[in-house]
Amino acid sequence: MTVAGGNGLVVASHGRHCIVEADDGTRTLCHPRGKKSDLVVGDRVQWAAAGDEGVIERLIERRNLLYRQDEWKTKSFAANLDQLLVLVAVQPMWSESQLTRALIAAAQVHIPTTIVLNKTDLDGADAARERLAPYRAMGVPVLECAIKARPDEARALLAPLLADKATLVLGPSGMGKSTLINAMVPEAAAQVGEISIALNAGRHTTTSTTWYWLDGGRHSALLDSPGFQQFGLHQVGPAELPTLMPDIAAHAGDCRFYNCTHLHEPGCGVRAAAERGEISPSRYRIYGELHAELSSSRY
Repeated sequence: MTVAGGNGLVVASHGRHCIVEADDGTRTLCHPRGKKSDLVVGDRVQWAAAGDEGVIERLIERRNLLYRQDEWKTKSFAANLDQLLVLVAVQPMWSESQLTRALIAAAQVHIPTTIVLNKTDLDGADAARERLAPYRAMGVPVLECAIKARPDEARALLAPLLADKATLVLGPSGMGKSTLINAMVPEAAAQVGEISIALNAGRHTTTSTTWYWLDGGRHSALLDSPGFQQFGLHQVGPAELPTLMPDIAAHAGDCRFYNCTHLHEPGCGVRAAAERGEISPSRYRIYGELHAELSSSRY
């Protein structure tokens, strides 16, 4: 069978191969012309037919790219996102540092973020809300649900947020990410199976982003991201860091020195705000840890 080319959307990627979806919904297995592929899920591309497969001719310029970067490598999550949804839960305990890192990475590339607190039916919900209070205070939307216990309520809460947008879901293991995907996309398992067969990749979906359409008209999409243990931010310079943390940035203009690091200088507006309790101790501690990490990575 000969397939047509044109513009398309990358809905899955594994190694040098990807699946490109045309505007009419048909999907074709494609590969780049060169030896290396930097394509990620969410990319828009121009491609040409090559028998029953396709060849990627050109990457259309991205609106954004969410990624993490450590000392050795860069790992991309997805491109052309409308928003990020970070899933945390009452149980098990989640890392505030990892949450902060995800928010910083999204802020750097201007992707709006919403935090969803899951499992609010379990003991410890009030403590979890208290941990998220600084994020509410600095303007990050925080929604609450119990996806497994009350799936209908969760769907009603999340459906308006997800409508007509491409939304990437991030979250550590145990937060309920799979439960969320299955609640919003009933045929998720079947879609994953089809993609795995097409890419001949086995369980590739554990290490790459997966694209799911939420509606028949293909206007709303949910992207399931791979889990991660570390979230490097080496793409962020130490001087840029305060601008990407709203609670720090809110007081940085009060500093005596224009190049204040907000760690030890006299007349620091950020340190004064932290001492007054206007910046949470955990957030200020995380800022210091990140500043040290990003400073040391430059040498």
